[in-house]
Amino acid sequence: MSRIVSRILALSLCAISSARAEEGGHDGQRPGQTMENGVSQQDAHTVDDPPPLPKIGAYESMLAPFPDPPALFPQVGAEGGWLRRHGTAMLLDNTNEFMGAVTPPTRGVAGLRQGASNAGQYALSITTDWGRVTGWRGLTTRVVTIGRYGTTANRMFGDWLAHSSEIYGGGGNVVVHLVMAYAEQHLLGGYVSVAAGRMAQLSDFGTGAVFCNFLNNSFCGRPKAIADSSYYSSYPASVWAFRVRARPVRQVYVQAGIYFAEEGIFQNPQHRSGFKLNGGNIVGEIFPVEAGWEPKFGAWRRLPGHYKVGAAVENVGRATNYTDSHGNPYATSGFSPARKTGAWSAYLLADQRVFVHRFKDRNDTGTTVLAGAVFNDPDTALRDREFYAGVVDRGFWHARPLDTIGVAFSTVHIARGVQRTEELYRAQGRALPQRASGIQRHEEIIEANYALPIGRAAIFQPDVQYYIRPNGQGNLRNALMLGFRAHVEVF
Repeated sequence: MSRIVSRILALSLCAISSARAEEGGHDGQRPGQTMENGVSQQDAHTVDDPPPLPKIGAYESMLAPFPDPPALFPQVGAEGGWLRRHGTAMLLDNTNEFMGAVTPPTRGVAGLRQGASNAGQYALSITTDWGRVTGWRGLTTRVVTIGRYGTTANRMFGDWLAHSSEIYGGGGNVVVHLVMAYAEQHLLGGYVSVAAGRMAQLSDFGTGAVFCNFLNNSFCGRPKAIADSSYYSSYPASVWAFRVRARPVRQVYVQAGIYFAEEGIFQNPQHRSGFKLNGGNIVGEIFPVEAGWEPKFGAWRRLPGHYKVGAAVENVGRATNYTDSHGNPYATSGFSPARKTGAWSAYLLADQRVFVHRFKDRNDTGTTVLAGAVFNDPDTALRDREFYAGVVDRGFWHARPLDTIGVAFSTVHIARGVQRTEELYRAQGRALPQRASGIQRHEEIIEANYALPIGRAAIFQPDVQYYIRPNGQGNLRNALMLGFRAHVEVF
């Protein structure tokens, strides 16, 4: 335990010392980072924070404003600088997430140990407005590449359901991994947009800018159960896709798409670099739809909310979790699991700012509550449902208006078919699937953290996580984890 604490303190000091940058701002306030500024959150912002709609037929195009977060080297992407004047925005950031288990692992279970680990990512995003470059009005392109390293610590005490470091995995362990590359055409003055290329389904559907105020993969990016299907592409994996989004009024949008499901998109043999673009491993299609209401309440419209309902259907043959093709348990019949086409997922997501902290030049402070539910096809899912709730408060300390505190809770339920299959395997004395050492039934995650902007370009975020029934198993002791996230916007 003392070694873990010493390592946390050492890396904390390193993160702080490397993140010092200039200060400044309006009326003595200091600009700084918030967790919503990262490269991975850009797509969520295009849905959650669109610009005002122009009048139909107006010349203006509803191109999302170029992101401009405070950075160590702001000159690279400065408003009015050479790149911006020529229609290009570049973002480069680095994120590290260090977590260590305070609780000793369960005795008598092979392969477990007490320890800590660091997972990290550097990410580069390039967005181009071709209206400024060539005069092609309403056309933008976006390319995102990353490099990832390290591992996640929750597996050390037997959990494979919820990564304690959301930044882990899928990056291929290469210097450059292609996340996405797509073009988007805005039509009718921005009331409609059409996108196509290499895209991540769960960067467009079932996501939101508020989730990555947390580190655990149960929350960050999107509620984990939405990504229960291995065919649903999510950051940093992408597939060939086509998506249409319409916004009849500023506060309402509807969107739908087709994402061509590929085998092994999160595995190195097929997608180590992300540049395998021939589609030779396409096995079907995913059809997601989503509708959202994004009101802004209050006298000054400073209480934004986001309410989203969505679903997806798979035209892919997926293995069922209990029966074979004859309707018998495959765990005892000796036959392979049956294949089902048409598996589905549905969700309801909501977040609402309910209180505003009064600052003269800030409109991004206040208390936001979030809650939601996810339901998956019980015949094919591992997690057939998830419920979550949380609260995020920014600006409670007037001297540090960007300091943010967050608390969240999530519970996932393991599909009954998975439970019954594992019970039959255990009765036969066979090794259990899903890397389980006991019957999986449900798991709960509690997370609390405090984000401190450092200078103008960095965030240091101490974090505590508590796992109840790790991996959904009652035979594993609950686990307490401590750690932090360090984020630096380079330019």
